Amino acid sequence: MSRTLLRVSVQYALVIWAVITLNFALPRLAPGDPLEYVMGGELETLTQDQRQRLQAELGLSGSVLRQYSDYVAGLTRGDLGLSLRYGRPVRDVLAERLPWTLLLAVPAALLSLLLGVVLGAAAALRRGQRRDATLLTVTLVADALPAFWIGMVLLAVFSVRLGWFPSFGATPLVPTADLWSQALQVMRHGALPLTTLVLASLGHTFLLTRGSLSTALDEDYVFMAQAKGLSERAIVLRHALPNALLPLYTHFALSLGGLAGGAVLVETVFAYPGVGRLIFEAISARDYPLIQGAFLLVALGVVIANALTDLTYPLIDPRIRRPRAES
Repeated sequence: MSRTLLRVSVQYALVIWAVITLNFALPRLAPGDPLEYVMGGELETLTQDQRQRLQAELGLSGSVLRQYSDYVAGLTRGDLGLSLRYGRPVRDVLAERLPWTLLLAVPAALLSLLLGVVLGAAAALRRGQRRDATLLTVTLVADALPAFWIGMVLLAVFSVRLGWFPSFGATPLVPTADLWSQALQVMRHGALPLTTLVLASLGHTFLLTRGSLSTALDEDYVFMAQAKGLSERAIVLRHALPNALLPLYTHFALSLGGLAGGAVLVETVFAYPGVGRLIFEAISARDYPLIQGAFLLVALGVVIANALTDLTYPLIDPRIRRPRAES
């Protein structure tokens, strides 16, 4: 275990270094002067001192090596720079938006996993029959629809026409005596974005469950269980489904890592104040420090999710463990 931990630590340390380096290179690889993207035509009106101050805020002053060392040194201190759009530290802006994304995307991932497993198992148990064909057709159609289109349809029907849910934004999380009323408002604002994320991601879980369970049902241990006279329910729940769910663990863990990045379009459609919406606002305003901070947050989330998956997968799947004698 210690050798595996060391190997994974070295691998992902190199990956994190590559992510930090690429994130540093983003504004510098863009064609032209990054200041032109930030200021546009107003760049010519800046004095030399103002230009130098703006370069320092963007981390573009000095040589490239000096800029890189300053950038890495700032990251070690938790300093992601100053947002040009908000005039505040990028770290503080991200800290305000991240809870909203987690509040939306984590339940969406859990609901997508639950519904995908249930529907995928129902289809796999009736392969080739009407239930399987119906579920497969509906799921493939839903999976092919863009997330923003699903969000716009839900918005038009349930918010604009029926008026059941708010059309945009979220309720501020402030201390209040009526916690239940505030929680209800938060759920009403998040219902449509949550539904959109679930519908947009359900197809992958459904297809993975259906395929894995169909393969597991054809294994020899299932035929042996049938020969022993076990019921279909016992065979599926005790033998086939636990083995079929192993690939879903990887899928779920990796989907959690990309929560913020995957919610960009959905949060933009509903003007939901999460990290995804923040990325859209930062790109529109060409706020390079904020773009770099948000991209780094998303990338590190994916890297950490991959690392945790690599470390924990041997604990749930004994087949890939190596005996000490073989190492």
